This record gives sequence, C-alpha cells and structure tokens, in this order.
Amino acid sequence: MAVDVARPEISPPRTGASRRTGLIVLGGLAAIAVVVRVADPERVAWLQNFLIVFGSLLVEATPFILLGAFVSAAIEVFVPTSAFAHLGRLPRLLQLPAAALAGIAFPVCECGSVPVARRLARKGLMPSAAVTFMLAAPILNPVVVASTFVAYRGRDTLWVMVLGRMALGFLVAVAVGWVVGNTRKEDLLKPRPDEDDLDAEVGSDEPRWPRFVSHLSGDFFFMGRFLVMGAAIAAAVQTFVPQTIVSSVANLPVLSLLAMMGLAFLMSLCSESDAFVAASFTSFGPAAQLAFLVSGPMIDLKLGALYAGTYSKGFVRTVTVTVVAVTLVGTLWLQVVFG
Repeated sequence: MAVDVARPEISPPRTGASRRTGLIVLGGLAAIAVVVRVADPERVAWLQNFLIVFGSLLVEATPFILLGAFVSAAIEVFVPTSAFAHLGRLPRLLQLPAAALAGIAFPVCECGSVPVARRLARKGLMPSAAVTFMLAAPILNPVVVASTFVAYRGRDTLWVMVLGRMALGFLVAVAVGWVVGNTRKEDLLKPRPDEDDLDAEVGSDEPRWPRFVSHLSGDFFFMGRFLVMGAAIAAAVQTFVPQTIVSSVANLPVLSLLAMMGLAFLMSLCSESDAFVAASFTSFGPAAQLAFLVSGPMIDLKLGALYAGTYSKGFVRTVTVTVVAVTLVGTLWLQVVFG
C-alpha cells in the first residue's frame, strides 16, 4: 500500500477554530456552574443526581481524552510517515489483526483512542485498520486487562471474564474493520479546517514542540466538546430511566444480553473502570456481563457524539450494527456453554 507523504498547499494557518472551541466548552461549563449556584441541587434530587453523573463522567474521561490527544500529537509530529509503511503493506487479512493487537501497547481508553485512530488514518494507515485499533485498544490495553482481573478475582468465572473479554473484543474490532473495508480516508473522516491549518504549519524550519502543542490543544478541545455533549446525554438518561427496567430481564436468555449492552450504552463508563460495575450485576450471568464489557467501550452515548464529530455520516450506524451483531453471537455461544 502506497503512503502519501505529500502535504497540500493550504492558505496560512488559522488558529481561531481551536480557540473558539475552547471558549465554547469553558462557556458551557460556566453556565452549568451558574445554574448549579442558583438552583441549589441539594434541594432537587434529580438535579443532584444529574450533576453527580455528569461530573463523574467528565472527571473520569477527561484525563484519557488528554492522553489520547497527547499520543495523537506525538504520532503526528515525532513519528515519520514511513513508520506506517510496513504495516500498510501487509495484506488486509493480516493488517486488521495486527492493528487490533497494537492496542496492547497503547494504554488509552475509548475516548482517547478516537483522536489516535484519526491521526493514524491521516498518516497513511488503512482506515479500516485505524478503526480496528480504535475499537480494540480500549479492551486489550494492559490497564483494562488488569482492572478486569481485579474486579473478578476470587470468582470461578475469573479467567472466563478476562480472556473472554480480550478474545471477543479482538474479534468484534476486526469484524468492524472488515465491514469498513477499503473506504478511503477522505470518505471516512470528516474534514476539520483547524486540523488542515495545523498540517500547513509543517516545514523544515518549523520547531517540533510548538507544532506538538498546537496539535495537542486542537485535538483536546475538539474531542472535549463532544465529550461534554455525550456526558450530558448520558447523565440525563441515567437520571430519568428507571434501572429496575433492566434488572427485570436478567433471567431471559437473549434479552439479558441485549439489556446489558443497552445498559452499557446508556451508562457510558470508561473501560478502565467498567469491570467493577459489570461485576456488581450478580443477577446476570457471565455472558451478559461480557456483553456489557465488550460493547460498552465500542458504542455508548459519549462515543456516539465523538464518532459523529470525527467520522462521516453512516459510520455510527455501521459500528453499532456490527458490534451488536457480533457481540450477541459471541455471548450467545458463551451463554450456551456456561449457562
């Protein structure tokens, strides 16, 4: 696969987009602070619950957005395009599994993997391989494997949950990459004027560290606004949807799997901590808990917002249908084996 190393001719950089994005995010948070001050959430139970969930999602996910932006900027500035040539020359059958396994080396969660995958695709990696990495990294990275081990230690299903999550996550990620197929990066990635402006700054005389900081801030603020949007939606759903609706289907063979996937979608947890939540649903079997742990880091409310802002129209639908279908088939098989 040939890797394009040419840089387009673009007008002088415009850095206003990143600043405007930062101001919008900060303004929204300031408005929320004013509402909290006026409403006194301790007197309104639903408002207090909403703010707790919204704040916890932001606190939990923001460091990983920053980590993902850091890795993304490092790839853009310090890693030469030729470094992806060897992976780009691999046959598709090998490129997708190799991209999934690369997630082991990157300790980023689902929020952080989105900007990294975008940067990899722009640097010349086949878009389907970048998407495969994006979905596999939040499940296969060592931090998540360790947290899953700790959450289930002492239980008979320990290795079923740890190894089952890794294996099924790997298969689902590769399946999505296969469905994405040979889509070109121009058709998959949404254009970002601020990103093109940053690319235009690349030159032999341009210092690396200023470019690194520019890419870091651009990616962080771009992804941050979608995180705020997704966290607000997730907090609203968790506040107003009764959790008893989900627990009532725990003993139903197929519906229990779909219910746990739906719950993971609504709760929008970080993959580094979701195993502790899944382990608390003791009324559900290991197959249903695996459905929660595999689908959650790939499709949830906050990721839906991030995907919509990063990828072209139809990508969210493609990922959702493929993840649900493959996860359902895999966990159904496990449900037959383990009950």
